[in-house]
Amino acid sequence: MNVLVIGGAGYIGSHCVRQLVAAGHRPVVLDNLVYGHRAAVPAGVPLHQVDLGDESAVGRILVDEKIELVMHFAAYCYVGESVTDPLKYYFNNVVAPVHLLNAMLTAGVKKFVFSSTCATYGVPASLPIVETLLQAPINPYGQTKLDVENLLKSLAQAHGLSFAAFRYFNAAGASEDASIGEDHDPETHLIPVAIDVATGKRPHLQLFGTDYPTPDGTCLRDYVHVDDLSRAHIAAFDRLATPGTQLFYNLGTGRPSSNREVIRAVEKATGRTITVIESPRRAGDPPALFADSSKAQRELGWTIKFPDIDSIVATAWKWHRAHPQGYADRAPRQ
Repeated sequence: MNVLVIGGAGYIGSHCVRQLVAAGHRPVVLDNLVYGHRAAVPAGVPLHQVDLGDESAVGRILVDEKIELVMHFAAYCYVGESVTDPLKYYFNNVVAPVHLLNAMLTAGVKKFVFSSTCATYGVPASLPIVETLLQAPINPYGQTKLDVENLLKSLAQAHGLSFAAFRYFNAAGASEDASIGEDHDPETHLIPVAIDVATGKRPHLQLFGTDYPTPDGTCLRDYVHVDDLSRAHIAAFDRLATPGTQLFYNLGTGRPSSNREVIRAVEKATGRTITVIESPRRAGDPPALFADSSKAQRELGWTIKFPDIDSIVATAWKWHRAHPQGYADRAPRQ
């Protein structure tokens, strides 16, 4: 299948591109490279450096590359920034996908896989989180993702669009061969930040909140390996044949790790001590978030290859050790 991967030069998108190739599909990448890395796209995979809001250019790519299905991984995802600069998030996370979806319908492409988020649930009323739980985002980032989910429902009813929306928990880790990994600027995710401290790139790690009602007083989060995420997306393809199909899945291991446990896992993997500065809670951080992913496992046959934080961190450390400057220390893609 010819698959257009929006944001395919980014963290999750680039891992999915490799999984698509391994599964026998033909991926085509569209990425404006604002946050993506040219070197993350494998040689031989077409890369179109285009802004998603350029509807005519996107339409030409859909037709010229004979695209049959589109995957979207191009959202901005910094929660704090979404609060201070909501317009940036609405333009990129809502307006740009509107242009994309209009171009798709014009080109007759009616299969869509959407990278959503557990942030659509806000502060959950119960744990673990199931797909039928009330969605009540507490920040603009989560709201923009929910807005697109709602648009997809409307397009399914009005135009027969078939889609799967995957609500991620905490994507983490790197490819097993350490060829690609997590390289954000700025970097805010706990595992790479902890690795930066372990390797001396940062002086310390700021631990936000140590008085939560959790076993060790720090937040509990559900970490899921980026390759496990990618495999779930591809497993949904066969379920999108019927026009108007609407699928929603949580993706997580269901085994939450506390912030302190993550730090210990990084210390174990690197063999180095991480300097931690304990700080007050951040506003809007729920004590615990973890998934019930049984629906994806049952309906898609999805299996989790990396079930615990140690196995996930080990792959992240392998990537950072091989590429201490991230993609900056790699030759550019030819």
